[in-house]
Amino acid sequence: MEGRPSLLALAPAAATVVVMLSLSCSWCGGGASAARVVAAGGGAGRHPVVLIPGAGGNQLEARLTDEYRPCSLACRVWPPVRGRDGWFRLWFDPSVLLAPLTRCFAERMMLRYDAGADDFRNAPGVETRVSDFGSTSTLRYLDPNLKILTGYMNTLASTLEKAGYEEGRDLFGAPYDFRYGLAGPGHPSAVGTAYLQRLRLLVESARAANGGRPAILVAHSLGGLFALQLLARSPAPWRAANVARLVTLSAPWGGSVQEMLTFASGNTLGVPFVDASLIRDEQRTSESNLWLLPAPGVFGNTTLVVSRAHGDGGGNRSYSAKNMTQFLRDIGFEEGVEPYRARIRPLVEALPEPGVPVTCLVGTGVDTVESLVYGEGGFDEPPEEVVYGDGDGTVNLASLVGPVKAWADSPAQVVEVVELPKVSHSGILNDKSALEQIIRIIDSINLNATSYQTS
Repeated sequence: MEGRPSLLALAPAAATVVVMLSLSCSWCGGGASAARVVAAGGGAGRHPVVLIPGAGGNQLEARLTDEYRPCSLACRVWPPVRGRDGWFRLWFDPSVLLAPLTRCFAERMMLRYDAGADDFRNAPGVETRVSDFGSTSTLRYLDPNLKILTGYMNTLASTLEKAGYEEGRDLFGAPYDFRYGLAGPGHPSAVGTAYLQRLRLLVESARAANGGRPAILVAHSLGGLFALQLLARSPAPWRAANVARLVTLSAPWGGSVQEMLTFASGNTLGVPFVDASLIRDEQRTSESNLWLLPAPGVFGNTTLVVSRAHGDGGGNRSYSAKNMTQFLRDIGFEEGVEPYRARIRPLVEALPEPGVPVTCLVGTGVDTVESLVYGEGGFDEPPEEVVYGDGDGTVNLASLVGPVKAWADSPAQVVEVVELPKVSHSGILNDKSALEQIIRIIDSINLNATSYQTS
């Protein structure tokens, strides 16, 4: 966590610049573009592969309308050069690291919760879109002009190409607006639901163009949660016909303690000259960041945050995953309480079975935030003490593997967990041992491939 991003804790940190995440979008266009799927029977009996990025793992474009009210003159004129019809790349652009422009970035990335509609929306005057859906182009590099610094899934995509896969024929990408998420039953989530529909159509098109062979979904971080929801919300016959296996990389099944740092005091992930309090306001508005808070079913009553400034009678106040609404109130984010209580908590209460074989690749043995202690200065200051535990540097081990154990008890669910010592959350996309495991899994499926009749 794929949560942002914003400066999201679950951002892909291929380099220090790739942390201005806000793990967003009025989806432009309809379903998966058939023009991107070469209907020529696929290649050499391979199952198609669909890459699903994590939070902040693909480019995001924006344009400003007359409703946009910039906070400064700089925001009114930046960026000076824009593309056709006023579109420009909002994420990622290195200008966000410049103090005057960080505020511009933050106000454009912000979402707002519309209580009347019970859904999240872009900031007024900001339109967003994800381009090249179906292609891996926008998730290989976050800034095509800074490839050496902003590589994300390029190593993985290139490794698959060396194994014989071809872009647009049997290798596809499913980028999305990572600021948005999903909600529990009975609550709308227009952007996230539209993404699932586009992803469903892309999977179906990839299968049809490759001799009826079901697709292999390879998802990083937050992308694993979206992939799981796609499967859980699809009928069993659809899953059997269209998805051969789900391969997850660093999936934050039960959220991450680091997200509480993001919400409480802001998380710059060590980037210099960035005001944590400024980006904190933007990070808090991300719907997917709420989704990535520690899940009660995984973290239980374990104390995750202690505040010496909010206790009764001068004492300390402790927060666990089970009193998250109180935590949100005490950090001054009252507007996040109801969306979390009504929309997010029901979504994370139980992890549904995917209904297809699953392989979970997880990094272990990397220091990962396990608890935070805030002093008398409260949440406007960095924590006085940070306790670290096991995980991949971003997601706690309990979240990476704990929820999956329940699947292993189901006779109908095939689960494989591969632990990769000393492999970090984003490093898993470039680590040699991880890439070898991914190729091993895909090769084994392709070696066992049979002829599938296109429905």
